[in-house]
Amino acid sequence: MRNALLPLAMLIACADDPPTAPPAPPAAPEAPEAPEASPTSDTTALASRANAVFKPLPTWMGDKASADMVALGRQLYYEKRLSKNHDISCNSCHQLDAFGQDGEPTSPGHKGQRGGRNSPTSLNAALHIAQFWDGRAEDVEAQAKGPILNPIEMAIADEATAVAIIASIPGYAPMFTAAYGDDQVTYDRMADAIGAFERGLVTPSPVDAFLKGDASALDAEQIAGMETYMDVGCTTCHNGVGVGGAGYFKLGMVQPYETKDAGRFDVTGLESDRFVFKAPSLRNITQTGPYLHDGSITDLSEVVRIMGKHQLGRELDGAQVGGIVAFLGALEGKLDAEYAKEPATLASGPATPKPDPS
Repeated sequence: MRNALLPLAMLIACADDPPTAPPAPPAAPEAPEAPEASPTSDTTALASRANAVFKPLPTWMGDKASADMVALGRQLYYEKRLSKNHDISCNSCHQLDAFGQDGEPTSPGHKGQRGGRNSPTSLNAALHIAQFWDGRAEDVEAQAKGPILNPIEMAIADEATAVAIIASIPGYAPMFTAAYGDDQVTYDRMADAIGAFERGLVTPSPVDAFLKGDASALDAEQIAGMETYMDVGCTTCHNGVGVGGAGYFKLGMVQPYETKDAGRFDVTGLESDRFVFKAPSLRNITQTGPYLHDGSITDLSEVVRIMGKHQLGRELDGAQVGGIVAFLGALEGKLDAEYAKEPATLASGPATPKPDPS
């Protein structure tokens, strides 16, 4: 445990003697406050090894955006009128008060329709090599364009319709002007602003503090779990600053894994990409179940066992699984609540379309 890394308390203060007692000896100097834990040779070596594999989370993901652009992106992220029935926003499937996801195997969209894949968290997503499980969008800006026009998700007819909706809401004109210099609404600008907001959805964790030199940031179980995680080979797929999200891998690299989803094959048409998926980030993984591309597993320990078997060819024992899960818990970080706070909804204008449940 963390206390094991801390020095023992040095002294306990003594009460004054009663007046009738013989003169007391001079009081001992007041004990200094216990210093913060300093790295041992073992933790220093582990931190060095881990830094070569993971890297600390940055404060911002990508090029810095203006505050005005971020404010516009935040407004659009929560904008439900960008869905046909005015009941779905980006935040519906990627809830910022629930670690950027909705806890569903697959997310409900227009008229309750569901797609075939689990909605990944939007937190730290801008770190990824690409977006979606199959990598079909190159970045968060490109990803923001997809769900709005998807007939199963937000079901807006086309880009022109989406632009007309936003342009019809009077409060957006000054926000676009502040962000871009004029009030012209375009689909590219909308996606650009949403992406700018998402680039600030970072969640620094105890692991990041440990990587930066704080030996007390992780307890003994988490430290041992980190070693196990690296020793058994989890870093093959889940590495880098995102602890995943940096590459594509076949689901069932060592032992075949049964799934009907062809994965990245649907994007590239290459047989070598059949059953290949982007490795998800493991940041906040303890809070973002259910798991896998189809949301078919709810227990994180079970996922660890399955990945050990199918990706690494290892039958992990209970102690290994427990240690790895303890380490994964240390990847849970806190999102800046003020940054992610939902803004007040802007009033509709006379030309703003009404909800359409059809």
